[in-house]
Amino acid sequence: MTVKNRVITATFAAAGLAGLLGAAAQPAAAAPELLAAPCVQKIAVVNNGGFVINFQITTRDGALSAATDDYPINEWRLVDLTSTPLTEGSDVRPLVHATAGDDVLGNSFVSYCTNGQTATYTASGTTLNYTVTLLT
Repeated sequence: MTVKNRVITATFAAAGLAGLLGAAAQPAAAAPELLAAPCVQKIAVVNNGGFVINFQITTRDGALSAATDDYPINEWRLVDLTSTPLTEGSDVRPLVHATAGDDVLGNSFVSYCTNGQTATYTASGTTLNYTVTLLT
């Protein structure tokens, strides 16, 4: 390869690299928000923590259902979303309240649809350090 060809090749390579870098520096277009899965009618929270809890259902925009009653370890409660003021099609998750402890949101949203299906979360840990994890 001659010196002239090397300069031309290097120039095109640099231009190509600059084009790639320029494209990479551009902000990405906002991806449309994905629907939460699964689609369920009921939400259950199993208490696997060494403390007493209750929970509410919350939406992405912060709407809340009424709270369940308080319940101890090795018990669970179920909320049928049709008995709440929440709108079908909303993405929802539990907001768990530990007695004398923290409030913790479920780790992922599910979609509310009237189909009889249940999403089950488990609350595990201690009053000041626990997680609420979707199982099904």
